[in-house]
Amino acid sequence: MSSTAGKPITCKAAVAWEADKPVTLETIEVGTPRAGEVRVQVLYTGICHTDMYTLSGSDPEGAFPAVLGHEGAGVVESVGEGVEGVKEGDHVILLYTAECRQCKFCKSGKTNLCSAVRATQGKGVMPDGTKRFTCKGKELFHFMGTSTFSQYTVVSQYSLVSIDKKMPLDKACLLGCGVTTGFGAATITNKIEEGANVAVFGVGCVGLAVIDGAHHKKAGRIIAIDINESKEDWAKKFGATEFINPSKLPEGKSIVDHLVELTDGGLDYTFDCTGNVKVMRSALESCMKGWGTATVIGVAAAGQEISFRPFQVVTGRTLKGSAL
Repeated sequence: MSSTAGKPITCKAAVAWEADKPVTLETIEVGTPRAGEVRVQVLYTGICHTDMYTLSGSDPEGAFPAVLGHEGAGVVESVGEGVEGVKEGDHVILLYTAECRQCKFCKSGKTNLCSAVRATQGKGVMPDGTKRFTCKGKELFHFMGTSTFSQYTVVSQYSLVSIDKKMPLDKACLLGCGVTTGFGAATITNKIEEGANVAVFGVGCVGLAVIDGAHHKKAGRIIAIDINESKEDWAKKFGATEFINPSKLPEGKSIVDHLVELTDGGLDYTFDCTGNVKVMRSALESCMKGWGTATVIGVAAAGQEISFRPFQVVTGRTLKGSAL
């Protein structure tokens, strides 16, 4: 048994005290895991745009003060009563899209958007409604059920998965969100067919993962779109066949017009990985009439809405969304 099992742990964490202010490195206390909970030593974490989105104050579910972060990998330090599936010493990836396996959503076989987990996770607390972090006498909110910007965190037993110890944890942490979100959108949410024409708007981590997924499914044409030309090399390393910078198109020519012309009518699949509602509309309008599908992955700021002409969907285009 770990020497720290059953005791609070003092460690370092990046604490977000309030919205739109920089996080600060603090010494915090991490409580012991209760029934159905696991305490993890976080060894590596990624930084996702969603972390920045919440810190900016744009997230309606953002609660402060909090320990942010949701792309993490580490080692199980101790487990609470009744925990199944993981044990002390296991290498794990933390999962923000947890599944209770009992609610109607989990049992449907159609989605992983668990309603039971969201009931408390969206409020920044553990499943029993309490918190495990304290700093300077104040309780800190959890984030997305994971809070990976801390050397130690406590999560639900459903919010992590054991992995082979041979897998490098500095790579594994990215599977907690960015890689799986994009790759899954291309291979599971959409099941891209061999030879399909695909366009990906936004070439960050998620966009690269979409490109990788499309390449894995043997898409015929994979067009990466971004205003940052330094991303072209990365896009092509992951399988993009072409790269377009919309800001460099001839004056008066939109990215939609260019893509429709380039693909003789439009794309089979398009993906928005930007969170920009105008780009989401472009993704839909770039689709081939009759069967083209646009998938929204990027998270827009609270209150923003997508505007499009009904004719775009009446003529057979599909607009859908995808999370992890």
